Amino acid sequence: MSVTVFQNLRVIDPETGSDEPGSLTVEGGVITAHGAEAPKGASLIDGAGLCLAPGIVDWGVKIGEPGERHRESFRSAGLAAAAGGVTTIIARPDTQPAIDTPETLEFVTRRAAEASPVRIRHMAALTKGRQGREMTEIGFLLDAGAIAFTDVFHVATDTKSLSRALTYARSLGALVIGHPQEPGMSQGAATTSGKFASLRGLPGVSPMAERMGLERDLALAEMTGVRYHADQITTARSLPALARARDQGLDVTAGVSIHHLTLNEFDVGDYRTFFKLTPPLRSEDDRLAMVQAVADGLIDVIGSFHTPADEESKRLPFEEAASGAVGLETLLPAALRLYHAGALDLPGLFRALALNPANRLGLPQGRLSVGAPADLVLFDPDAPFVLDRFKLHSKSKNTPFDGARLEGKVLGTWVSGNRVFEAN
Repeated sequence: MSVTVFQNLRVIDPETGSDEPGSLTVEGGVITAHGAEAPKGASLIDGAGLCLAPGIVDWGVKIGEPGERHRESFRSAGLAAAAGGVTTIIARPDTQPAIDTPETLEFVTRRAAEASPVRIRHMAALTKGRQGREMTEIGFLLDAGAIAFTDVFHVATDTKSLSRALTYARSLGALVIGHPQEPGMSQGAATTSGKFASLRGLPGVSPMAERMGLERDLALAEMTGVRYHADQITTARSLPALARARDQGLDVTAGVSIHHLTLNEFDVGDYRTFFKLTPPLRSEDDRLAMVQAVADGLIDVIGSFHTPADEESKRLPFEEAASGAVGLETLLPAALRLYHAGALDLPGLFRALALNPANRLGLPQGRLSVGAPADLVLFDPDAPFVLDRFKLHSKSKNTPFDGARLEGKVLGTWVSGNRVFEAN
């Protein structure tokens, strides 16, 4: 069995909170030692003093199979992930058709394993067709490998049916992901309401709509006892409700997108549709509050919420353009903006990018402890570059960071000790 030793590294360990010089030994696809001498015949990889961290677990990725393969395939998503230091993709079920039956789930699981160089795990729909009325076969979907259940951006309005689905999910120990939003208020919105939206003549939604949706979901979580995760918290007004739920002992966690941590509503600028997202970009005060919430541990997970869209669906008036941005390849360099700004240290950053999502989903990845899978990313946190969207591996190129100056380059990515990306 081959042995690989990573030497001369700056080891970023989110589990211990350490950022120290060190080495790592990998054998049989798992981490076997820290700081040990290289055995005779081992393959040596010199890290040149750069950072080695657990591979990112990116929770909430849209892939176009089935139904929209022209936007993103398992192959192209996997290549983009590897280039971005993402070793595990947690894929969304908002496909065409939705992943709402064991047969569909088995199909995408097989396709992903065949086509992607990185791990892909799938969430399944909570209700049939993601329509919020009739629950899916949660037990059978769990048996088929579903890692969690969500209707993504389709917010259920039939609270009684939703409560039944949550109660059933609770009985099976299933994790349910909600999208906190009051659907009536947010319908047709393209940006966050306020002076800027009014000046641009764009339909907006109040940040209070997110808090209202979250309060409802948390009440249902309290009533049913379900394991609940809010996919994206983006406004300061939502944070007190989240904190109260935690204080009450509810089994509740929350995430935020990298775009809401690094961009704000003014980035929409001259109606730039690459900045049209769901939820819409928020105020600078909200952005800073989200960064602080991640630093404090109130928000657990940072994700790319990778949402590919072709040129035709983005080259439209802002109100009509598709929402979403690709992010698998830009997640780490964008997140390093928070590190360079002094808001988060590297272990804290990888806690939100890798360890916390893995822990919440019951995965062994996201850590560097002995016995953990050797899913690793080697990166230079200080390497500057200007992003060219046409060099991205994703089929779709709808990134808000096109032309942006970023710092932080991925130099190598490994899954189970096998190298799946090497920078040119």
